[in-house]
Amino acid sequence: MENHDHSALIQKLLACVAACENCATACLQEDDVKPMVRCISLDRDCADICSQAARLLERKSEIAHQYLLLCEEICRMCADECGMHQHDHCQICADACRQCAEACHAHHQPIAQD
Repeated sequence: MENHDHSALIQKLLACVAACENCATACLQEDDVKPMVRCISLDRDCADICSQAARLLERKSEIAHQYLLLCEEICRMCADECGMHQHDHCQICADACRQCAEACHAHHQPIAQD
């Protein structure tokens, strides 16, 4: 992997992790949790995947840029789901996920298979 400064991308990833964790926690405290189940699930998946992507970039892993493909996909899924809910925490999360997806899109590379 080339020697790029990935600090801005890592910050987007970590902001997305925080927004997703906050959203999942807030969703669990809603009066009716049942409609929030998919949102919570995607929040948790997105937070985990973005966190791993940040770690891969930090350690300059040779698969980091390929992993960003998966990260972009889960961010878009989470943004779509959160965007359907009117809760402030969901809207904030959807925005963070969209920003992260765009940042990942700008940096990912295709998966190389031999």
